[in-house]
Amino acid sequence: MSVVTDAAAVPVAQVNPVAKLAAAFTIAVGLVLSVDWVSASTALALEVILLAAIRVPLRSLLNRGAILVFAAALTAVTITLYGEPSGTVHWHFLLITVSDGSITLAVATFLRVLAIALPAVFLFIDTDPTELADGLGQVLRLPARFVLGALAGVRMIGLLGQDWRYLGYARRARGVADHARIRRAAGQAFALLVFAVRRGSMLATAMEARGFGAHPTRTWARPSPFGRREIALIVSGFVIVAVAVTTSVATGHWNFIGSR
Repeated sequence: MSVVTDAAAVPVAQVNPVAKLAAAFTIAVGLVLSVDWVSASTALALEVILLAAIRVPLRSLLNRGAILVFAAALTAVTITLYGEPSGTVHWHFLLITVSDGSITLAVATFLRVLAIALPAVFLFIDTDPTELADGLGQVLRLPARFVLGALAGVRMIGLLGQDWRYLGYARRARGVADHARIRRAAGQAFALLVFAVRRGSMLATAMEARGFGAHPTRTWARPSPFGRREIALIVSGFVIVAVAVTTSVATGHWNFIGSR
């Protein structure tokens, strides 16, 4: 049975988050080693096949993919205008120089940003932070204090927006929100920081009192299985990197961290 078939046995939401993290990290490290369009485009094509195989929702692929394309395009435009000039210069104005070298580098960067961001975003579409914490604690054997503290912090991020709105309501009720908006925003940001630190301290005390920091007898309510499908996904990441690097070296486009 092929690697892609094994990875496609279940939707991506049912794959252990640790395997998703490992696959995304492997692809990112492999693509960072070279700035060339061949390795990036090869990896990008294989990633699209992998995402289709593990049943990433098409609507999410199109919606989030459009955002990634826009972000990568902004990076490419900046490099096109301000990248190191080489070869034929097509246009020059003040600090802006558009040349063959800057265009080639922009295309390579555009593809590389997409190839690195695509798996990092789509492999975690339906990942529950609690499942990720279970995997970090049970599969990677990270310290329970670190894992549970990070999980609690992630869970509380959503409260920051609510606190910001409530601070704005309170200031408007006192009639101090109609002028000096920049100074008001700075004061409101400091108040939000105080709220976050205070809530974090209270949560840490409560978690310690309830035994969340127990060691070495820390137990987990839900198991975090790691089997064939997780191994298949990680192997798929290594295969993508290996094929991309081999293709780039074979075609003579390999450029180790901008060495040329």
